[in-house]
Amino acid sequence: MAATIRVKGEIIDNPNDNNIGSAECVHCTATGGAQSVIVKGLDGGAVGSIYLHAVGDTIIIEKGKTDTITLADGKASSVITCYGNSNP
Repeated sequence: MAATIRVKGEIIDNPNDNNIGSAECVHCTATGGAQSVIVKGLDGGAVGSIYLHAVGDTIIIEKGKTDTITLADGKASSVITCYGNSNP
């Protein structure tokens, strides 16, 4: 099932330890081949990572407001996910 999203912010190119405007949901897209999306906590320690296999692969990551995203060759933006007929 495809997610419906509401855009909340600007697109950030190649984010590096960026909290994406304190976003809690971040839409990430690989723009340069296979990429790892790395999420770090406030202390700089890795919370987790996910692999995007090819150009155009996307994912929506839920994170804490102070957590940061690193995506070496990609784009990220703040979103709100909307499920079903609800529109928060």
